[in-house]
Amino acid sequence: MQKFHHRSENTRTSLCSPILASPPTTDIMATDTRSLQDEELDIDVSDLERKYAVTLDEGLESFVVVDGAPKAPEAKVPVLTKVLKKLFGSVGTIKEDGFHMPVENGVTKGFLFIEYENPKQAAEAIKTYNHKRLDAKHTLLVNRLSDVERFGNDDTITEEFVPPAKTEFKPREHLRSWLTDPSAREQLFTHSNETITINWFKKTEEPKVAGNLYKVAEGPARWSPFGTYLATMYNFGVQLNGGPSFDILAQFLHYSVKAFHFSPNEKYLVTFSDSPIGSVNENDPENPKVPFSEQDVGNQVVVWDVLTQLPLRSFPLPTNSKGEKQQVSWPILKWSADSKYFARVTPGEQLSIYEAPSMGLLDKKSIKIPGIVDFAFAPTSVQTGNKGELEQILCYWTPEIGNQAARVSIMSVPSKKVIRTRNLFNVSDCKFHWQDQGKYLCVKVDRHTRTKKQIFTNLEFFRITEKDIPVEVIELKDIVINFAWEPKGDRFIVVSRPDVPSNEKPALNSNNLSFYALERKKNMQSGWKVVQSFSKKSTTSIYWSPKGRFVVTSNFGVPGASQAVFEFWDFETEAKEDNTSPLVHILTSEYYGIVDLEWDPSGRYIALWSIKNQPGYKLLRFNGDLLYDKGVDYFRGLTWRPRPASVLSPKERRNVLKNLKDLSARFDEEDAMDADAAIRILVTKRRDALAYWRKWRKEVTDKLHAAHFPTEEEILKELESGSQVVEEVREEIIEETEEIIN
Repeated sequence: MQKFHHRSENTRTSLCSPILASPPTTDIMATDTRSLQDEELDIDVSDLERKYAVTLDEGLESFVVVDGAPKAPEAKVPVLTKVLKKLFGSVGTIKEDGFHMPVENGVTKGFLFIEYENPKQAAEAIKTYNHKRLDAKHTLLVNRLSDVERFGNDDTITEEFVPPAKTEFKPREHLRSWLTDPSAREQLFTHSNETITINWFKKTEEPKVAGNLYKVAEGPARWSPFGTYLATMYNFGVQLNGGPSFDILAQFLHYSVKAFHFSPNEKYLVTFSDSPIGSVNENDPENPKVPFSEQDVGNQVVVWDVLTQLPLRSFPLPTNSKGEKQQVSWPILKWSADSKYFARVTPGEQLSIYEAPSMGLLDKKSIKIPGIVDFAFAPTSVQTGNKGELEQILCYWTPEIGNQAARVSIMSVPSKKVIRTRNLFNVSDCKFHWQDQGKYLCVKVDRHTRTKKQIFTNLEFFRITEKDIPVEVIELKDIVINFAWEPKGDRFIVVSRPDVPSNEKPALNSNNLSFYALERKKNMQSGWKVVQSFSKKSTTSIYWSPKGRFVVTSNFGVPGASQAVFEFWDFETEAKEDNTSPLVHILTSEYYGIVDLEWDPSGRYIALWSIKNQPGYKLLRFNGDLLYDKGVDYFRGLTWRPRPASVLSPKERRNVLKNLKDLSARFDEEDAMDADAAIRILVTKRRDALAYWRKWRKEVTDKLHAAHFPTEEEILKELESGSQVVEEVREEIIEETEEIIN
């Protein structure tokens, strides 16, 4: 009633205003009308509103209209009804008389009406089955009946079709144009203060600016997996830039976003915000700018379609039995290699696998796995055992529960069939390390003694592509603090140290650095053996080249280390003929204040950067030679632009390697020109002289032909007159010189 009283007061105030302070009018009807209006404003009708209010459950929100259904004869209506009821009944309860499929002239009309028990079930039906293919010829279109009613009463919509106005076609920029660079240069972005600068880099030149992004949020920027997009975080959400001009391509409105990542094929984007949807005005579904609905309220993780910029599904953070949100590591959602599936774990309870793009739960139910801690998809499609088909697989582990041993399991997706298990004992923790080709899985198992006073590590290797997936174990007396597979290879590096009590700090230079390779005997592979090991090292980090063979190790994060020490190694691909170690130590370098290292996609260059102490970055060759050093105020970091996988077949790649000398001749010449100014001038003069000679030769040849040879028209005239044309060619030596060259 407060609202009505407020209006009544405003009305009385206006009657007493100076403009209307003249003597009252003699129009009695006007006076009575105003009095009646004032009385009506004071009438309490809340009881009538409650009595005759139409709730969502009793309105049209529980009805859906399904279009695109088969047009079947009346005799087949019972079968079709049974199929459709079973399909749509899987997402909710259909009321007893809530299914109606119109029939006209003995044939169904291709659409039907369904009434659910509540609007939530209707919304789930729309989300699950809209645009779903029923068979090869029929695709279902599902909408709320209220939407049909609303648009049907819209005056702007006419029954007569009016073709939309044609808009001028504007070609889109080539999103992968950087791959067509004639010099095959690499790109990287540098982040300083609120500006991101995209640079071209070539080893003989300073980085050249290709584009800039200004007013960038303090959150980390990131390239998409194929380098197509540059994603940056703002308060309103995530923005994608790309193309030669780095214009804005897409924006995803998820306020207070704190983290994001792409699916492997760049089709989907996952964002996380610490503010649940609906908790702030910017996240309120009633805000027309926000793409969320009521079903998303309270959720914090959103999966987006990159092309349409629309949310496909949102998820809450996992909670425990008390309803408290649990701490989970990012990414919360993990994708399969083909991006057809993604999964999340509810710690200690279940594993949920979803399908894309429908975003529905696989087989409409989660997998109950008591005690589950973590899981990981294989980085690529895998051919397990002797099977010919490639499939997606994942691994997960559960701790010891009661008398049940800890267990590592490997599961096939989408069949959900467990194809291998491994029981473990006295387990403190497990970490998964997939080889990038999916051939091997290393499970780093931290085990404790019976007294639980000391921890040591076992490395459990699963050979995924071999029959029955055999397991090989390497037992170490130390605890492994870092493990890294060689890209596109079967070798790996381990950093380990003796375990120390929790109240003590590890001694400096107490780590062991070990290089392992797969031993082969008579063209048959055996187990992994130590190639070479080094003790009393401060090494903690391992950085393999993306192409393998070369690797850099460093002491990042070692307490008390004033400088970052980098060791460059060449782990040759084949053993030497004299059976000596294939491992070669190239160089040791020290740089002050460096906080991170990153290889470029080609494996030719390395970037080092510092943020606080002497901020800036350095670019090196793969062997440690310094190419470029630049100080940048308020520097935040850099990232090389990744490249998509090669489109060449294995046979074409072998041909390129076979003819590499011929194909690289042009690039060798360009490199020589860039390296030496004198060579550049000489090569340019030679090219100009050759072009001048070819031009002169053509002019002289044309003059000789014009002087001694008749044209085609002249020859035809001679033939018509009956005369005979005789062509004579004479050669004359103008000058001959002999020169003896020692």
